[in-house]
Amino acid sequence: MTIRAPSGRRVLIALFVAILTFTGYHAVRTVSDAIYWNAHRDEPIERWMTIGYVAHSYHVPPHILHRALGLPPAPDHRPLGRIARDSGRSMTAIAAALTDAIVHARPPYPPPGPPPRPAPPPSAR
Repeated sequence: MTIRAPSGRRVLIALFVAILTFTGYHAVRTVSDAIYWNAHRDEPIERWMTIGYVAHSYHVPPHILHRALGLPPAPDHRPLGRIARDSGRSMTAIAAALTDAIVHARPPYPPPGPPPRPAPPPSAR
């Protein structure tokens, strides 16, 4: 029994099918994300949301929301309910702070500034 090497045509067909599958997958994902975020614009702020979710829903840079809550501008994947509990504030106070920051980050107010630069590391002496 001999094993034949795949012909060049079969390799090209397999490669074409793989590329077509990859492209189709990402096209479907892009369209479904666009539909999702179009329907979830300006969602009421709830405990299960993360800062990133709120920023995406309200089209506001995340560093603005971090600053409103007194958090460092680094990504924070905790839900708002946990942030409220960890900071000793109520969810109502968190939602009010975020809403105020969102209102002031949107027109007619001036656009928000860039995110703060990270502090330079202390020099070793």
